[in-house]
Amino acid sequence: MTMTPRYINLGSHGFTSTEDKYVDWSTRKYFENSIKNLGDMDVNVMNLETVVLAEGFHFLEGPRWRDGWLWVSDLVDRKVYRISLEGTVEFVVDVPGRPSGLGFLPDDTPLVVSMRDRKLYRIRKAELELHADLSTLTVDELNDMVVDEMGRAYVGCYGFETPVTGRRREGSLLLVEPTGTAKTVQTGLEFPNGCLIFSDGRRLVLAETFGRRLTAFDITDDGRLGERSLFADLGKICPDGICQDTEGGVWVAAAERPEFVRVLEGGRVTHRIRTPGRQAVACQLGGPDGQILFCLTAEEAFEDVAGCAATARVETVRIMPP
Repeated sequence: MTMTPRYINLGSHGFTSTEDKYVDWSTRKYFENSIKNLGDMDVNVMNLETVVLAEGFHFLEGPRWRDGWLWVSDLVDRKVYRISLEGTVEFVVDVPGRPSGLGFLPDDTPLVVSMRDRKLYRIRKAELELHADLSTLTVDELNDMVVDEMGRAYVGCYGFETPVTGRRREGSLLLVEPTGTAKTVQTGLEFPNGCLIFSDGRRLVLAETFGRRLTAFDITDDGRLGERSLFADLGKICPDGICQDTEGGVWVAAAERPEFVRVLEGGRVTHRIRTPGRQAVACQLGGPDGQILFCLTAEEAFEDVAGCAATARVETVRIMPP
């Protein structure tokens, strides 16, 4: 059945796979097997011209749209930036512990995850203020984060060990209250990564990268998570960053693959944005009407070494109304 695309891709990116320090050899093979099966889904493929909004970064993660700006974390450069729709880049703050997930409290105060020291910080006037010390709740590095309208932050912990042992541990999800108190609300996760909260605030969807799935949880009144359920089995796709559109579809950055896909609950992939020559890392919807998809891409996989090539960039996809 031929589908009529409702999305126009203004971006065509690229991908190169190189050895990195994020994963051990077994994990690298896991991703490589995923790449080999790139063309096994019958979906619409859109390959139009690229629109680059901003470039010259090292490795971007955690995109969030707020009040006319796209906020991003550069993991290698260890800085947070914000980018306007005109491509103006402004420095926000240095995060020595390596920044990742971003979010905002109800009073618009930005929050940033500091991965290596396992802390959550508020950002005020280009300075970091401790919001929560999560080091007693996990021995793993922190990762992505989503913050709800009440200021409750859900922070993922990787839950795996890199090359020396080759062992994998299950990951977890932490809840940080607006007051800074924190607790573990979910365990047994297979590399928790991108996360989102539905517009009604009652449901959280999490990308489990090693599980190749999107997992959903009902959110209780006190912020705890109910029983997990399968939102989408992604088959060969290992999800990284995710975001939701107004129709209930979830846009997924396919980790270590040159594409972003849109998936519905139940697992049907409706649209694909291929990014040849570049890996898809994360995505976020924004713009004046919420119809611009910001795609974070890079030529190389993450390398935490000084002076690594600044190949990361932000590219845009315009989503047409149905």
